[in-house]
Amino acid sequence: MQADEREAVVEAVPELPATPGTRIEQAVASVISGKAEEIRTVLTVLLAEGHVLLEDVPGVGKTQLARAFAAAIGGTVRRIQCTPDLLPSDITGMSVLDQTTGELRFQPGPVFANIVIADEINRASPKTQAALLECMAEGQVTVDGVTHVLPTPFLVVATQNPIDMEGTYALPEAQRDRFMARLELGYPDQDAELAMVQARETAQPLDAVRPVTTQHEFRDEIGVARAVRAHELVERYAVRLSRATREHPEVRLGASPRATLQLVRAAKARAHLHGRDWLSPDDVKELAAHVLPHHLVMHDPHARHDDARRVVAHALATTVAPVMR
Repeated sequence: MQADEREAVVEAVPELPATPGTRIEQAVASVISGKAEEIRTVLTVLLAEGHVLLEDVPGVGKTQLARAFAAAIGGTVRRIQCTPDLLPSDITGMSVLDQTTGELRFQPGPVFANIVIADEINRASPKTQAALLECMAEGQVTVDGVTHVLPTPFLVVATQNPIDMEGTYALPEAQRDRFMARLELGYPDQDAELAMVQARETAQPLDAVRPVTTQHEFRDEIGVARAVRAHELVERYAVRLSRATREHPEVRLGASPRATLQLVRAAKARAHLHGRDWLSPDDVKELAAHVLPHHLVMHDPHARHDDARRVVAHALATTVAPVMR
């Protein structure tokens, strides 16, 4: 083979971005335009082994976002349409009688997937909502006294429509506390919406998304993110932020210790995505607005999420961050 032919072969092979995180972000961005921060936050939660609550109006791409992530990591995805008659066993699975052997055999439910989309979770009954608790907190399901481990990575993306609340069951504090982050996708800007319309005229961008990492590689990434070093000063800073929300006069119930743990874990994942093996106060600051507000219970029963965000913003403004040298 001539030298110029070898050079042509080399140039014909595209180079993938250096990190799995960057490749995943680019793959998802090819489906969801103009939402780089939201994509980065979901990826952060996935690396931190948390779960996401997407609260927004219909048609802004919540389900597409979750499916794009599943396609990018080469994982499985299942969608659960929550309705008032949905049963816990419809989520977790059940034991069924095997007609050939006469023995009970476990039939896994849709929760046995890498990414589970729980659409309109507030339309499910409280009992069914609670069926997700063990799954989200423990990564396992117990049916008839037998424990079944869920796959890794495992992410629940629950959606709810904040406008149409008639006939719904508001998520109780114990259930909201299981979600690491709450996001709003919002409407795309004009250019992003136009690009979406043009891209979907002849094809579905989601069909073109191919795995950009392997399950094994992504599990390794989760382990590396978990091992990011956190200085005690930064951990104390996260604790002080949570405690500041508990002391605010408008708050009846502030951020829980679980919320503090989730904040630190998410911040570690962010540090890893930025190529660092150590935690910075800026990592905590950037994630606080997504991690802490939905954990707050305000004195005013009619308070909105923006009121809780304002409390967190006040905590960030009044809590001195450590200076790392």
